[in-house]
Amino acid sequence: MAQAGVPYAAVPRGSSDGRVHFSDEVHESDADVEDNGLFEHRETMEVADNDTLYYGMSLGTRRRMRKGRVFWATVVCLVVVSVVGIFWLYFDGINWMQRSKKRNVILMVSDGFGPASETMARNFVQQVHGLPVGYQSPLDEILVGSSRTRSSDSLVTDSAAGATAFSCRMKSYNGAIGVDPERMPCGTVLEAAKLQRNMATGLVVTSRITHATPGAFSAHVTHRDMEDLIAEYQIGNYSLGPMVDLMFGGGRCHFEAGPHVNSCRTDARDLLSEARANGFRTLDSRSDFDALDANSAQSLPLLGTFAASHMDYEIDRDPKQQPSLAEMTNKALGILSAATKNTNSGFFLMVEGSRIDMAAHTNDPAAHVREIVAYWDAISAVRAYVDAHPDTVLISVSDHETGGFSVAKQLGPEYPEYLWNPFALEPVKHSIEYVSSKLLGQTTDSAKQYEFVRDTVFPKWMGIKDASHEEILAVAQEANSVQLRQLLSTAISDRAQLGWATHGHSAVDVNLYAYGKDAHLLRGSHENTDIGDFIVQALGLNLEQITSLIKNDKVVQDTPAIKQAWMGRRDLDAPEHHPHMH
Repeated sequence: MAQAGVPYAAVPRGSSDGRVHFSDEVHESDADVEDNGLFEHRETMEVADNDTLYYGMSLGTRRRMRKGRVFWATVVCLVVVSVVGIFWLYFDGINWMQRSKKRNVILMVSDGFGPASETMARNFVQQVHGLPVGYQSPLDEILVGSSRTRSSDSLVTDSAAGATAFSCRMKSYNGAIGVDPERMPCGTVLEAAKLQRNMATGLVVTSRITHATPGAFSAHVTHRDMEDLIAEYQIGNYSLGPMVDLMFGGGRCHFEAGPHVNSCRTDARDLLSEARANGFRTLDSRSDFDALDANSAQSLPLLGTFAASHMDYEIDRDPKQQPSLAEMTNKALGILSAATKNTNSGFFLMVEGSRIDMAAHTNDPAAHVREIVAYWDAISAVRAYVDAHPDTVLISVSDHETGGFSVAKQLGPEYPEYLWNPFALEPVKHSIEYVSSKLLGQTTDSAKQYEFVRDTVFPKWMGIKDASHEEILAVAQEANSVQLRQLLSTAISDRAQLGWATHGHSAVDVNLYAYGKDAHLLRGSHENTDIGDFIVQALGLNLEQITSLIKNDKVVQDTPAIKQAWMGRRDLDAPEHHPHMH
């Protein structure tokens, strides 16, 4: 028998099976057994010789071969694991890592806001408030590049195609709401954020919530005028169910059952009741808004419509009746933050300064500049949020420029003076929309109308003290809405020396702003679809998967879409301003 401590136990040749047996103990060196001096009896055979006889090779050789096999097996395993890992990272791993991190994305859309409008607003605030020449707006400080705005069928885009480029990261035709050029639904970043990352989602606008930009993130219809169907999508009446947790804006008329004085629907569906049945809390007043707890998520999902159609211009807004864009944005940030406080999901919020565009459609510089400043206030609120939440990125971009606006105007055939006068806009108290609504159809007494224009409209509402008899008479006698608005626009714009090339959109590139997490990635000149790409990459989304889920959803409204003005209120997107497309 082998002695204690002998690593290899050899048995004499006379063993019952005639074979040499080895224990499982590990030897300390590669030396042959006959050289280790551990055997005391000559009848014990020499292990190395017997091993060679039995296996055809020495023990040392066998051990070296075993080590070689282990080494190469390890190499092969490492290669296989590495290749599988690379494929996983390429196809899904990066997305998984992105989804595992909490991120907030806030996309702010300054509808119709071009570079000249930013210059005009900065000059206005700096001059009127006596600020230093080097004053910068909240947007100036975060400028990173520009966005090119063409749609799939025109060098001049509309808001629907422009917003679809952001939401679906796809060029589509003018009028398209969340559909591709073949009029098929395309998955949006909002839907993907909700379904794939379980993020809270929100839309905050000053237009109807069913309007082009919010619609392109939350619905899929072949034309933007189908706002009844957009409203149905927004409360979850499609294959994905409710995707938007919070909506603030105007547009209550598309949720009210028609026909009714408060409704602009062309059917009898009561979407407010349907929304409540789907779990939504509905709000329709300033008091409802103020009662909301900004630090509570218990109110979600939430539908707040604070005007029947568009919310009022900032210049006309009664703060006791309607919240401002900044107020709605702040409250949305608080509620969405509370909803995601103890999660790893974060939120996606789209905020639109909707009526910047509408003021430019009317060529109304006083309303336009107030809408921009109100948008700046919302930008400041979001920047403060980003500072406190470094896992958040703010993107601010326009869908297009409106008005062909210029900070200059030639008033006659002679060479123009190099002037523009911001102080001409300061005393204006109301928008051209408001003024024209008070003039049209108010009286058939031409003398009283003339006095009203002379004593109230020009001096008190428009801040014009030097109106000529010809100007007063022309405004007092004009009964056509388009012509009346043009007269009022000319009166203000000439005195400020601001120019307009169109009542529609232009093809000019628009500024791109970003602040917060990975904002530097948006530096430079981009196609508008790059904004959608950035959001997809930041959140690790798969829009194609969403598209496959909604491919059979309805994209055409059953009832006729309303194109005309509602209840006599002149909607600035009405065909009277742009009969082909707005």
